[in-house]
Amino acid sequence: MAQPLPAATGPAHKRRLSLLRILEMNLGFFGLQFAFGLQQGQMAPILSWLGAGEARLPMLQLAGPVTGLLVQPLVGALSDATCWRLGRRLPYVLAGAVLTSLGLALMPFSTSLLMAASLLWLIDAGANTTMEPYRAYIADRLDAGAQPTGFLVQAAFTGLAQSLAYLTPSLLLYQLGVSGSASAHHLPAITRASFLVGAVLSLATVTWSVWRVPEEPLPPADRLPAGAPLGAIWNALRTILRALCAMPAPMRQLAAMSLFQWYGAMIYWSYVALAIGRTAYATADKTSAAFRAAVLASQQLGAVYNLVACAAGFAMVPLARRLGAGRLHRAAMVAMGLGLLALPLAGAGSNAAPPLFSALALAELGRHLLLLGPALGLGLGWASMMGLPPLLVARAVPRQQIGVYMGLYNGMIVVPMLLHALSFGWVYRVVLGGDPARAIALAGMLMLAAALATPAQKR
Repeated sequence: MAQPLPAATGPAHKRRLSLLRILEMNLGFFGLQFAFGLQQGQMAPILSWLGAGEARLPMLQLAGPVTGLLVQPLVGALSDATCWRLGRRLPYVLAGAVLTSLGLALMPFSTSLLMAASLLWLIDAGANTTMEPYRAYIADRLDAGAQPTGFLVQAAFTGLAQSLAYLTPSLLLYQLGVSGSASAHHLPAITRASFLVGAVLSLATVTWSVWRVPEEPLPPADRLPAGAPLGAIWNALRTILRALCAMPAPMRQLAAMSLFQWYGAMIYWSYVALAIGRTAYATADKTSAAFRAAVLASQQLGAVYNLVACAAGFAMVPLARRLGAGRLHRAAMVAMGLGLLALPLAGAGSNAAPPLFSALALAELGRHLLLLGPALGLGLGWASMMGLPPLLVARAVPRQQIGVYMGLYNGMIVVPMLLHALSFGWVYRVVLGGDPARAIALAGMLMLAAALATPAQKR
């Protein structure tokens, strides 16, 4: 029997926003996710081009989980107690966007592993400063009926932005004639140009959202007690600890699910280009033209699954109301798991697979039907991962503490990422025998485990 979403907590004073305003308030999320898409599609190749060994890739990408674990709960607690002219969330959103754009602008000029890894820390610190207040801003600004639309529009924008981020190198190469050959330090010109596009887009879209849909003054019922000192770090840490101890049961049930799905997602992002290189292009040479072609193919696969996620994000709005967020997320994770299990088989036996969008023509799609099946499953799962768990959090916690609980939910994302960074190098070498295709298959099994661990949506 269909399980509707439970009634959301939220003050009655909130004005219902039009769909256009909801789209505008999420435009900055589009820019932020473009930056994440650049990381997912290009950081592992960049580190490989600069000389990183395959087993070292997880450790070199430690910046994301560590900054997320430290920054997001702290920023969430601080934003709950903030009362500035721009509001309590948007000052953090804007400051994080500035740091993210700076790191993106400098990244493609990295000349060493140390420089690239350091700039990755800057990018992730800025992005994590922006992420949690942005989610809390949606919960603050929208009434109960509009919250599902707000969060799933974020999921749709995530798919669209990351699709464009993955596709940008191919557009630059095939449509604008930017060189795809290796330049200084083995970084192609299309990689440099992609990051500069991301730097401009991240800051511009966040600025537009802040200007067009500002925060509204908080009513007394939504404010923290007056004794909470503005900007007090120690008070924020105590708030985080108290919220952790009083965490509602539905949030605790999300922890196991998040462990499986985000550990698996990190495996995919780190090793998909290597897996396609081995299975479809028969190469493990990071300096070869074949490997650069495999990187483009992996980015084009990412573009397709993120386009699927964009469409699925909008389609999931009525489905979440009819089926319940828990059941819908469980089905999406099964689809994602099966897609990942099929992916290592898609390119097997072919060492001359053409780029998926080499001419941006539909005729090329027929030559990659085996990749489109995995892309469909990946897209459904990714849309669900981005849209449904934050909705469950918003419905389960006190509205005065949405910021800190969104930060703690992010901890459920970054802890698996941290575990991946610390443990998967050993797993890759010893258990998987240094085979990236086996790594992708393991990611698929973890997504199926996440489906089993997903809590049922209560009425």
